[in-house]
This record gives sequence, structure tokens and C-alpha cells, in this order.
Amino acid sequence: MRIDVFTLTPHAYAWLTEQRPIAGILGGELELRLFNYRDTSPLSARQVDDEPYGGGAGMVLRVDVVAAALDAVYGGAPEHPVIALTPQGRQLTQPVVEELAREPALTLLSSRFEGFDERIVEHLSSDAISIGPYVLSNGDLPAMVLLDAVARRLPGALAEGSGELESFSEELGGGLEYPHYTRPAEFRGWKVPDVLLSGDHAKIEAWRRERVR
Repeated sequence: MRIDVFTLTPHAYAWLTEQRPIAGILGGELELRLFNYRDTSPLSARQVDDEPYGGGAGMVLRVDVVAAALDAVYGGAPEHPVIALTPQGRQLTQPVVEELAREPALTLLSSRFEGFDERIVEHLSSDAISIGPYVLSNGDLPAMVLLDAVARRLPGALAEGSGELESFSEELGGGLEYPHYTRPAEFRGWKVPDVLLSGDHAKIEAWRRERVR
């Protein structure tokens, strides 16, 4: 799978590429490309944003800047999904992650401050996604969340079997995963449930199933 991210801060993704699951599949199951809007900006001094028409605080990412960036890389509108990260987009859920993980390629558009000129969302992107009903100062954090969520669903990203029984999985009916415990068996009087120490795998499985939320 190839994921292209268009951003003003490509360097911000460096730490993410050093962490699993992305580090484990980068260059194999995942090709990640980072593009800076400024590198292809048609404006002087590599300008990328401007004041909003009608007044108001903040700066808005210009439509001609994003169009130039996409044209430089794809020579036109790509056939794969182009996703704008914006609070106005559809909510990111595990089913959406599974949907996107089946695509051969994705393009993620990130913005900063007041966000996108609306024509970017309407005409240059084919999808819009939000990671939650709150405001952030940039779209790179949502892009990283989406990138990580999709990457961990690619072959080889996780140990075999570890992605099947987890929160929001089909195996758990889309619910939250059961509680986990590890050593020590007792700490400050807080005890691990006896059933988990019993060695009875049938009882353990039943206990876990009862606690899927």
C-alpha cells in the first residue's frame, strides 16, 4: 500500500516512522511519501495560505496551492481516495479504517490553523475524515492517527493473531476489549481475578467474553 501525505511539516512524521507498526512494514507492505505544499507553491516566497474572504481570524490553505501540489505529483486527479483531514468530515471508526486499509493507495491532505479553502474539500478531495468532535491546531495529528490506524491493519504490522481479538474487532462484536492483567498477582491489596490464575482456559475465555464492553 502507498500512502502520500501532503503537509507543511513533513519532518513532524519522522518519529512516527521509527515506531511500530509503521517501522516494521515501511519499505515493504507500506510505502510512505511526504510532500511539502511549499515545494510546489505557485506563489512568490512559497506562500501557501491567505486571509479568509469576509474577514475573520486565522489563515486558510489556498486551493491553488493544493491543486499545484497534486498536479505536480499525479499530473491530475488520482484514481485512489484523496482524503482531507477536517472536523467536517465523516467520523473515523474502525469500520472506516478497515475500508481504507483495503485500498492500494491513499492521499492525505493536512492543513493548519483555519483549515482548507472549502473548494479543496469540494473539488480536490474525494473524502473527508474527522478523528473527533474537537478542534486541533493542525491536520497532521489526525493524519498521523489515520496513518497509524491503517498501517496496523496491513500484513506483517502486528504479530499473527494479535489484531483479531482487540477493541472494535469483528471477533468481539465491535465492542471494547476485556480487561488485561500481568505480574504481580497482588499489588497494594489489588488482586488479579482468581480465574485468570486458574489455568482453566475455558473459564478464562468465558470470563473474558462476559467483560467485552
